Amino acid sequence: MVKLLESNRIMGCLEAERVALLKLKDAFNQPNGSALSSWQRHGDCCTWESVKCDNITKRVIHLHLNYTRPYYLSNLQWFLNASYFLPFEDLQWLDLSGNYLAGLLGEIRLKNLQKLNFRDNLLTQVPSFDLSTSRKIEKLAFGFNLLAGNLPESIMAFTSLTYLSFYVNNLNGSLPREGGLCKLKNLQVLDLSINHFMGHIPNCLANLSSLTLLDVSDNNFEGTLPSSIIYNLKSLAYVSLSNNHFKGSLSFNLLANHSNLQVFDLISSTKQDVKIETENPPFLPSFQLKILRVANCTLNEPTSTIPTFLYHQHDLRMLHIGQSSMKGRFPNWLLENNTNLDYLNLSHNFLKGPLELNPTSKFPSMHIFDVSSNPIGEIPPYMGSIFRNLITLNMSSSSLQGSLPASLGDMRQLNNLDLSHNNLSGYIPQEFGQGSNDLRFLKLSNNNLHGPFLPAGSNFTKLISLHQANNNFKGKIPDGIMNSSELRMLDLSNNQLQGEIPNWIGSFQNLTFLILSQNSLHGSLPIGFCKLTELAYLDISQNNLSGTLPKCVTMPKLGYLYLQSYQFSGPITTAMPNSSFLFTMNLMKNKFSGQIPKWISSFSNLRILLLKGNKLEGSIPIDICQLRNISILDLSNNNLSGGIPSCLNNLAFGKLDSLDENVLGKFVVPWVTTSTEFAFDPNTNVLMEGQNTQDFAEYDEQDVDFMSKFRYETYQGDILDLMSGLDFSENKLTGQIPSQMGYLSRMHALNLSNNYLTGPIPETFSNLKQIESFDLSHNKLSGHIPSQLTELYHLSVFSVAHNNLSGKTPERVNQFATFEESSYEGNPLLCGLPLDQNCTSVVKPPGIDAPFHRQDDFKDTFVYSFPVSFFVAFLGVIVLLYFNSYFPF
Repeated sequence: MVKLLESNRIMGCLEAERVALLKLKDAFNQPNGSALSSWQRHGDCCTWESVKCDNITKRVIHLHLNYTRPYYLSNLQWFLNASYFLPFEDLQWLDLSGNYLAGLLGEIRLKNLQKLNFRDNLLTQVPSFDLSTSRKIEKLAFGFNLLAGNLPESIMAFTSLTYLSFYVNNLNGSLPREGGLCKLKNLQVLDLSINHFMGHIPNCLANLSSLTLLDVSDNNFEGTLPSSIIYNLKSLAYVSLSNNHFKGSLSFNLLANHSNLQVFDLISSTKQDVKIETENPPFLPSFQLKILRVANCTLNEPTSTIPTFLYHQHDLRMLHIGQSSMKGRFPNWLLENNTNLDYLNLSHNFLKGPLELNPTSKFPSMHIFDVSSNPIGEIPPYMGSIFRNLITLNMSSSSLQGSLPASLGDMRQLNNLDLSHNNLSGYIPQEFGQGSNDLRFLKLSNNNLHGPFLPAGSNFTKLISLHQANNNFKGKIPDGIMNSSELRMLDLSNNQLQGEIPNWIGSFQNLTFLILSQNSLHGSLPIGFCKLTELAYLDISQNNLSGTLPKCVTMPKLGYLYLQSYQFSGPITTAMPNSSFLFTMNLMKNKFSGQIPKWISSFSNLRILLLKGNKLEGSIPIDICQLRNISILDLSNNNLSGGIPSCLNNLAFGKLDSLDENVLGKFVVPWVTTSTEFAFDPNTNVLMEGQNTQDFAEYDEQDVDFMSKFRYETYQGDILDLMSGLDFSENKLTGQIPSQMGYLSRMHALNLSNNYLTGPIPETFSNLKQIESFDLSHNKLSGHIPSQLTELYHLSVFSVAHNNLSGKTPERVNQFATFEESSYEGNPLLCGLPLDQNCTSVVKPPGIDAPFHRQDDFKDTFVYSFPVSFFVAFLGVIVLLYFNSYFPF
């Protein structure tokens, strides 16, 4: 028997398992990979990488094949045959994570399997198990996959499970109120975070008395906050309920005896929905938290006091109580008591400064410090010396006054600094420019800073985003910024910069946002602009610039172009960006002449076109009707003539189903939000610090000025997304208003005033159900005002003044009951309220009588006027002869 057993092994390795391992190697390397190089045809498989055997039986018990398939094969879909694992009868631990695996073919039949890890793959469904041979499974990990549908019912059969994770998938549906997960009585870890689950959290989860980690964050759960479940599970060490749709309240005093609690995470989606009470009644906690996040909640209503149980916490690593309306003095004691604090976010509260920290204190663990949107008042002069290792400092909108402290230069690791929207003054200290060389994101906009926008000797070689708008910076754009070759965002708008735009601007070949508007820059655009092929947003409006865009400019990725008040002259030439992504083109208030070019229709994604205030002439080309996604079109204050194209009804003008969501008002700019990752080990209840992560995206909002309701309005963000309007006013347009315009049913503003339009007001205008501002004044329109217009219930501004309209004004109902005489004045044949003219006493001018009197009137007029006309003509001849006698030629 011994000899037979040895014959099935080669150097201690069971032959059947060695063969199976080689098959697995081939499968992981298909078609041309080179992983698992130590797995050769000869040798002891127990010594191979990723393989662990039992010391006595020499059978394989662990297979750690995580992240084995080569990255260069990640684009090839592959499946693994489950039968390859059949020889491993004693296998206890199988790790297949990180292999781009699309699925398993066949069933998993491993009677001794205890741990199975499929994390970070491309699974679309949970593999099949032979339930009769898989009863010992204790840990199942399916995080970071593409699983969809309901939570698999087959999992509920593994009653020995202690660990179950499905985080970051596409699972949806509701959790069963009875049974289901509640059958897993031994469960210690349950992670369902970042999915699409909905419905209520089952109350029966309160019976899982061994549960130490519960994470249901970032789903669509609703209903009452599962407070009772949390209260009952005394073994909990980690609780995360953030970013759902829960409503209700939670009292922290009922957690007083949760001695294992280290992480409590509850960020509410809507502030009014979740109320947290920590003071009534007061309590002494038995726990020492490492992470507390209770942001965007209503905290301790009505006093909004800072939680006093925090006085007893001395090992906090992350604290986030932002947007909770906390009041009182800034809790300096909180920092002094928690010297290991890594992440502090108390933003958007009412905490009053100053920051009164001991100047000799040191906080070497502090990496992220965010107290923005609090009335702090000033930056301590020693800020940089006590927080030397800060990566992110955000004190924006904090009522800061005074100057920037030189100690900021002591923050050698600083990546992100936001001090915008304050009242800071003075120069940027030179020490800061020379010390913080790791800076990537700098935001000092909306202050009263002056001098150069970067101090002399600055060496920000890693700078990605620079926001210095709305200050008093003067001088030329300095050469020192050339060192920031990775720059992607540069906003220097609304300062006092002078000189020309330097040609070396083209060295920023990663630049995506360039905003230099509202300065005193002069000259023409340099040829270096031709290298800015990554630009997505360009605003150089309201300067003293002249000339045209260089002919070499292409900017194929440009989405937003602002050249307002630029002093352009001549025709709108083809020397414009050639971008199919263009959403906004603002050429307002220049001196463009000639016709609107037909090629403008090539910008098929254009949403906003503003050509107001130029010298454009000719007709409106029908090609403009190809801009099917247009939402705001302003051609006003030009010399355009001819008729209004009847095809305008093909345009979107507010039909949101034809627009990408938020494409108008918001756009992504390079900025940063920083957080710290922590890993929690449920076996040891130990929290381990991970890396600081950075999200390099922030939404910003574009502004668009558009005439509506007789005044200029600035639309931005979500409001701009909802706005739609057409303005052809102050031109020389003639002909009738096309009836097809009445089918622009989502339009909010229409202005055709100050033209030479004739004919009737189309009755189809009654279809403009969303219209708010309607101006047809100062034309030559005739006929009646359609009575159906009274059904425009959103109308707040209406004017047909100074036309040739006749008949009775619309009934004084709905919105029309609010319009005054000025809406109708200048139409002598109109009658009815609010005009003084009574419809029964309208005086009809000659030639407007009833048709059967017109022939007789003509005869009478001829009889009386002919002698008078003859006498006047004869007298004219006598006068002419008289003057010729005095002035002979």
